[in-house]
Amino acid sequence: MRYQLFVPLMLVGSVVPAPAQVSLGVRLPGLSIGINQPSFPRLIQVPNQPVYYAPASDSNYFFYDGMYWVYRGDEWYASSWYNGPWDRIDREDVPMYVLRVPVRYYRQPPAYFRGWQGDAPPRWGEHWGHDWEQHRGGWDKWDRHAVPAPARLPVYQRRYLGDRYPHEDEQHEIHRQNYRYQPREPVVLEHYQQRDGENEHHDNGHRDKGEGKGKRGHEKNRDKD
Repeated sequence: MRYQLFVPLMLVGSVVPAPAQVSLGVRLPGLSIGINQPSFPRLIQVPNQPVYYAPASDSNYFFYDGMYWVYRGDEWYASSWYNGPWDRIDREDVPMYVLRVPVRYYRQPPAYFRGWQGDAPPRWGEHWGHDWEQHRGGWDKWDRHAVPAPARLPVYQRRYLGDRYPHEDEQHEIHRQNYRYQPREPVVLEHYQQRDGENEHHDNGHRDKGEGKGKRGHEKNRDKD
């Protein structure tokens, strides 16, 4: 599964030239997908779906399985925080319930949506081609009477806006402390597992530095003795 990281302009003061896509784990400031959500959005559940959409947003903005999802420039992005940073998600990995959201709930539908039925999902197979549809067979067929319950919204994030919006390094721990939810989608589970691994590596790095300082201090004291 492939992720790519995008950091919103809100989090940094300047934009620097950089490739449009970078691997998850590489921290380059100033990358943006053109989305700036300055405060926690109003989210409304799509009827008969476990997905929320943001009716007042100027983007195709959704919430599902504990994460925010944005469709922009024919790509899908996801984040556990309402204003990113955003990971690009491969088309083959986007959850089926996200793909099933009807056309009418896209606030900024691309031109190729024109003429598509408003109360039906976008024609992803027609748009992305036979190979994609073969890989995601059955994405547009499901039991409407067996739809899972939606994930509860992470409303605690309302407290974090403007200058209080946490840096990427802080987000995962704040989220872990305030949001109790067990994801069901593999791509979401992988997102959290990878963040856990990054945090553990970060913590170990700090611990090693602290131990190194302690050893050096002990050696200095021993020399004085």
